[in-house]
Amino acid sequence: MVNLKNTKELTYLSTPEIKNQILELVKGRNLEPLNAKVEFYKNELAPYFAELSRRNPFGKVVDQVAIVMGGWMPIWSTIPFQDILPGRIHEQSYQIFHNDGYYANIARYAPGHQSGFWRKFASRLPAYDLMVLQKYSVKHEQWDIKNIGIFQALRNREIPLTIYDADEWFITTVKSKFREPAPKVDLRQELQLENMDRNTVKKFEKAYLATSFLEHLYIDNDFRLVKSQREVTQRPSYTIAVRKC
Repeated sequence: MVNLKNTKELTYLSTPEIKNQILELVKGRNLEPLNAKVEFYKNELAPYFAELSRRNPFGKVVDQVAIVMGGWMPIWSTIPFQDILPGRIHEQSYQIFHNDGYYANIARYAPGHQSGFWRKFASRLPAYDLMVLQKYSVKHEQWDIKNIGIFQALRNREIPLTIYDADEWFITTVKSKFREPAPKVDLRQELQLENMDRNTVKKFEKAYLATSFLEHLYIDNDFRLVKSQREVTQRPSYTIAVRKC
């Protein structure tokens, strides 16, 4: 690995080498507490992100749209929203972009799945799949993101949520809910969550009703470094995503 005391060494590495080093650095670290991940970004990842950002082959947002189409898996992230619910299965979490202006963040939650002790008790409980549906466009040379719905489903946890299953759920939801044009989406009306305590629902409301900011620090056909922010006063979050389909 590069000695980060001399980050100029990064400039001598090829782009694939930097990407591979990032993947090695974050391996097994996505389950760490959020504060630890934030410090890890500051102390370890930031120079790598900065160097790849300098090399971004698709710096213009209008050029990024075609590249981002398809399915991605976030392999490391400091977005606090993702773990509002307990038991998220990181290997069954996806971000999918369609060319009709919609994209979705979909994840499976199965409390107890990481604990050998609790797994046998939790195995009979259903998994909880959650989809945050959004619309995207390009305005003023920036990504324009709007939340338009949160959807949930109880599933058999013994049957994994594949990206193809997630995509089918995404397609079906858009067809059934949003094919008719609407002049304005009532976000509070669309936010109808069940099987959650009120405190958790309030956390979702705060995130869902905010205006999201998204920036690709780096993007190519199979690798993305994303900077996002829910509010101006909120600290930025960072996500590493790899192509799934």
